[in-house]
This record gives sequence, structure tokens and C-alpha cells, in this order.
Amino acid sequence: MYRILIVEDDELIAELIKRHLESWGYQVDCVADFAHVLTEFARKNPQLVLLDLKLPLYNGFHWCEEIRKISQVPILFLSSAAENMNMVMAMSRGADDFIAKPFDMEVLVAKVQAVLRRTYSFGKAADILEHGGAILNPGSGCLSWQGEQTELTRNELRILQILFENPGKAVSRDAIMMKLWENDSFIDDNTLTVNMTRLRKKLEGIGLTDFILTKKGVGYMLA
Repeated sequence: MYRILIVEDDELIAELIKRHLESWGYQVDCVADFAHVLTEFARKNPQLVLLDLKLPLYNGFHWCEEIRKISQVPILFLSSAAENMNMVMAMSRGADDFIAKPFDMEVLVAKVQAVLRRTYSFGKAADILEHGGAILNPGSGCLSWQGEQTELTRNELRILQILFENPGKAVSRDAIMMKLWENDSFIDDNTLTVNMTRLRKKLEGIGLTDFILTKKGVGYMLA
């Protein structure tokens, strides 16, 4: 089942689109906090975004660019401001299509189906993970935090992945080493300590200080 995220500040329009798409079997969420659209995007982890152009605080162009920094998920703009320049600007910022308001719901569904088919005909993209505003993209091997981004090694990515997948829980050193063993690399207790030290320094470089906590006698967890 595909999940769709609607970024539309007109609650009536958002609810109408939501109900119609749900009747077609899609899982649909609507953004409520327009100051933190990127955080909601990461938490909901949609396979498609319907993005209005005129929004509170920041417009759709801004959020399209922010989403493109961490994901290649398809984005369809919805806007009554359907001038050619707006369409060109939307496409240049990474949008996949532009639908002018008012639109027929069946046309919207047809466009949604078409872009999902084109995007995911060869398999679903890797899930994006979020914790405390930090966004981990396993597909690109990058971690983003407040506009800053760092590339991760394969071991660093696997360490963060298992921690992100267990929010609020301490993960044992043995469990992390088993995750790293999937890489066919020899990982012992000392090697894990070295990897963890390097990873923490890398996170501090983008402002994530004390993001990984050590639980003495247990393992590690995210702050």
C-alpha cells in the first residue's frame, strides 16, 4: 500500500483529497505543522507528496528543495497559481508534475497512479528514518540535521540504522556487531568502539552532539 503525504493548508481541500485517495486504497496523511514539513515528511515516510505552492511561513518551492536534499520521492505540485513560470520553477526544483486548481479528482488519481507506476515499477525505495529531527536516508547513505548533511560509511550507516529502528531502547553491543557482520567484515569489540568514536565525531561535525548515548553495561541508544 502506497502512503501519500498532502501538504495543503486549506483543510477542506486537504480532507477532500485525502478521502478520495483513501477510497482508491492509498494510505494518506495531511501535514498539520507547516513550520516543520520536512520533519513530518521523514516521520510519515511517504512514497508520494502532494504539495501546495502557497503555504504558511515557507512556500512549496522551499519545501520541494528541502525534500530533494534527502529524498527522490515523487512530488506533485497543486496550485491555483498555474502560470508557466510557476510550473517551470516547480520542475526546476525537482517536482515531477504540476496540477492546476481547480482539478478533477479522477485526473488527480490518474496522475498519482502514473507517477507511482513510473517511480516504483522496479521496487520500493528504501525507507527514510527520523529521530529528534535527524533524518537518515539508507538509500543514499546520508544523515541530515538542520540543513547540514554528512555521508556515512557502510558500517556507520548500519550502526545508525539499528539505533534508529529502536527508538527509546538501548541496543546491545552484540546486536550491533551482528548487524555489522552482515557486511562480511570482521568486527570485534574493539573495532566497534573505534567505529562508534568516528561516527560520534562525524555527527558532532554537523551539530549533533551527544546524539548517541552509552548505556553502561547495556549498549547504545539515541538521545
